[in-house]
Amino acid sequence: MAKNRFLSREKPLTSAVSLFVITTVFYFFGASLRVVEALSLFWPLNAVLAAVFIRYPFLNNPFYYALCYAAMIIYDGVTTSWGTASLLINFSNMVFIITVSLLVQREKRRSTIASPLPVHALSLFNYCIFAAALCALFGAVGSMPVDRHAFYPLFADWFSEQFSTGVLILPCLLSMARPQWPRLSLENLYPLLGVVVCMVASVGIGGAGSLAFPLPALIWCATRYPLPFVCLITLITGMTEIVLVANSIIEIHMTSPLYVNQMFSARLGIATIALCPLMVSVSVETINALVRKASRRADYDYLTQVLSRSGIYEKLRNESDCLAPSNRQLAVILLDIDHFKNINDTWGHDCGDKILAEFAAVVNKVVGDKGWFARMGGEEFVIVCPAMSNADAILLGHQIRERVEQHQFAWKNHIHHITVSLGLSWTACASASLEACFNAQMTEADRYLYQAKQYGRNQLCAQNVPVMGRAAS
Repeated sequence: MAKNRFLSREKPLTSAVSLFVITTVFYFFGASLRVVEALSLFWPLNAVLAAVFIRYPFLNNPFYYALCYAAMIIYDGVTTSWGTASLLINFSNMVFIITVSLLVQREKRRSTIASPLPVHALSLFNYCIFAAALCALFGAVGSMPVDRHAFYPLFADWFSEQFSTGVLILPCLLSMARPQWPRLSLENLYPLLGVVVCMVASVGIGGAGSLAFPLPALIWCATRYPLPFVCLITLITGMTEIVLVANSIIEIHMTSPLYVNQMFSARLGIATIALCPLMVSVSVETINALVRKASRRADYDYLTQVLSRSGIYEKLRNESDCLAPSNRQLAVILLDIDHFKNINDTWGHDCGDKILAEFAAVVNKVVGDKGWFARMGGEEFVIVCPAMSNADAILLGHQIRERVEQHQFAWKNHIHHITVSLGLSWTACASASLEACFNAQMTEADRYLYQAKQYGRNQLCAQNVPVMGRAAS
């Protein structure tokens, strides 16, 4: 559940006031767009409140439902003369809000598939159809005494407005997160410019088919931009088209015995079109998430959560071209936990795994952003520091050895003290790639690590450096 200081389970009074204000503000916004009595060009309130109830599940109880309903009744009582008709009209609003919220909450509880949206895009589409039909049923009956229109035209207008607004607004609000704006460059702006060009073409050409002109550009956006940004672009595009149709800037002509008005067809078409970029964007986000997950599994060690052997090579390949020739220094520190086999044999592999993970966390904290820390296998680890001088690498090695020696590793009410042996190799690799340099330095670092163990372990051994520990080289 998203955290919010205005909507919190721990602050019911603040939540109630916030919900009342949200209802009143969006009711005012929708009422200001009324084109015929009780009918509005847009009615965002229902979709907004449904999104609020979905994102904050604790609000789904009769008290908060009644509070929203009361806010609607009070607003109508002050601004209209509908009388008792307002009770049924606003009841229809609550039908849409509660239906969508409960259906989405139900699917979230039952779903086992991770998705960038709380539910599958097609499910949200179907929920909006069902909720809009129920809402239109009550809304049309309630509006008949106010508008003096027949049931069917009112039902069609209620249904098309609730459905289109829900499909456009809900994905935007449900996927909303910290802004993930794409990098500003001409190439990244092409899909957005494509949407604008297609909108201009819709106005110039006209006809029902022109409503679909932005669809290819929206799908292009879906493959290039983050999901929240795609939902926002789709929302703006859809609402813009509705405004253009309502003001006859885009002309749509219908000849049918079931003719209501051009807004019915426009809203349904726009809402259906809006589903396509949403599905593409959700698919792209899901695939990217799976790729990132697979990449992390390959590049990171599951137990210690530090880089794996393949991960350190991937880092070296990626960074090889980033360092200037004058700064292509490479320090490699090979680490091996002393007498680690005794821990596994005496205390078991569960204890050994716990110590390995904690050891990695201790060392990783010391290394910080100075270099990359990886597990090469078993109890052997490596630190790779590009652009680090030999003196700084030696200092880092001493800090790690001392920190590990001082750290207390707890396991089942028993404190373990471990030590680590280190072999350090440093070179200036002006011509070779970092990967080739690393392979050469690993051989030398391994030789110094062997010397450190010979000198009694708990040592740092490197070229022309006194061994730091109980012995001297």
